[in-house]
Amino acid sequence: MSELRFVHLGFGADAVEYQEAWQEQRRVHAARFADEVPDTCLLLEHLPVYTAGRRTADDERPLDGTPVVDVDRGGKITWHGPGQLVGYPILKLPRPVDVVAHVRRLEEALLLTCAEFGLEATRVEGRSGVWVLGDPLEERRALGGLNLDFDPRVADEEFDPRLSGPEYAPSNAGQRREDRKLAQIGVRVAKGVTMHGFSLNVNPDTTWFDRIVPCGIRDAGVTSLSEELGREITVAEVLPVIEKHLRAVVESSVPLPRAV
Repeated sequence: MSELRFVHLGFGADAVEYQEAWQEQRRVHAARFADEVPDTCLLLEHLPVYTAGRRTADDERPLDGTPVVDVDRGGKITWHGPGQLVGYPILKLPRPVDVVAHVRRLEEALLLTCAEFGLEATRVEGRSGVWVLGDPLEERRALGGLNLDFDPRVADEEFDPRLSGPEYAPSNAGQRREDRKLAQIGVRVAKGVTMHGFSLNVNPDTTWFDRIVPCGIRDAGVTSLSEELGREITVAEVLPVIEKHLRAVVESSVPLPRAV
């Protein structure tokens, strides 16, 4: 694939409003399709916002009517905001277009970035994004000393973490030693060119995720680099590292036929 350029849209006090960044994505997408610009990755922090992909169910949205921006990417509902590094790689994919391979490349760059900071993250089969694995089920201890045999999520298909307090809040998954999501991925491919991308939780307030069912997943939670490493990591520190690994992964990728 071609050389990848990076564009910084805004961080910290200059964090970008979601609709503004979405409009810029569409502008760059059209330019990339027309070969007016090279493969481009927009990097930024967002002002706080909930965004819902096409598969989001009504019972995964905030209960209090907090506004949600419905977007044209895959996946479900998530949150973006300060302390989270967002990347929108706008790439012209080789034909035949392989969306799964594109997602795997983004995951690989994120995994390499985490490893460079000393955190072992992984993929979880059937769930996109980058994860930190919890303890085996039989070794976990629920908050408050409750035995997991009484965990309502085990038997109640209608269990709703939004109604169940801090013991089951997604942001407390680390205390419960559950699987927890470190980076989210949701993409769209139109005319062979990618849009949307990834968000890596560097040092955000993860309690924002407690008002939704993040990514529609009720039996796991969320985390951040800072939380897992026990020290403050900043978006500015992560920026050059993610750029290095994204560039290496994207520029070295060789299109191969999909296995049937």
